[in-house]
Amino acid sequence: MRLSIVIPAYNESEGVHQTAEAMRTLLGHLSKSHEVEVVFVNDGSKDNTADLLNAEFADDDRVHVISHEVNKGLGAAIRTGLGHAKGDVIITTDFDGTYPLDTIPQMLARMSADDCDICTASPYHPNGHVEGVPGYRLIFSFGASLLYRLLVSWRIHTWTALYRAYRRRVVTTITFESNDFLAGTEILVKAIQAGFRVTEFPTTLHVRTFGQSSIKIARVTRSHLKFQWRLLLQSWFGMPAFSNPVERSS
Repeated sequence: MRLSIVIPAYNESEGVHQTAEAMRTLLGHLSKSHEVEVVFVNDGSKDNTADLLNAEFADDDRVHVISHEVNKGLGAAIRTGLGHAKGDVIITTDFDGTYPLDTIPQMLARMSADDCDICTASPYHPNGHVEGVPGYRLIFSFGASLLYRLLVSWRIHTWTALYRAYRRRVVTTITFESNDFLAGTEILVKAIQAGFRVTEFPTTLHVRTFGQSSIKIARVTRSHLKFQWRLLLQSWFGMPAFSNPVERSS
């Protein structure tokens, strides 16, 4: 199986070496059973993130660094990464160690066991955990996920995680409008509405291990609330929640 790992990065120079070391270990393990590529998307970083990544992986043609000239947002970086990924299964994950890279084999095993189209990390699953994350971040993330459970599917506990595995048919069918932190949630909602099968990977969400988060809570909260309002109007009045509705491919 061909596997792609997509990792957006913005001003992550402080943690490049740590992430590179973890990635080299992971590639050594995964390459025994998969054809693997890694796509880092440098989203217009103002520091030397791209240069450091290129230096770390200069001799590894499995690793590609794609750069935006200016910062376009997490959703735009995900879109670029998915557009460059060639794998049969594509994993998106955070740069900052909130979900350790060494759990990727476990996620792939869960995806295979459940025979699903999407496997999403789920710290809010009854078997999931959270360690060291500030309370204000949890209130936002858990609260948003609770509303999506009410609006879309009660079965899914976590809706805001970037850490996911997608089969290629999802990536080639589902389009998304968001250029910010809403993007991952939009993909998941659209995939469920299109009939794709989703399972959860109960795991531990850790506090960022290096650098500083670029998330702006107020801005992201507004994006989610607007999106949730559109979903509510869709539920009540049959109004389209998206300007580009999709149908599941055969």
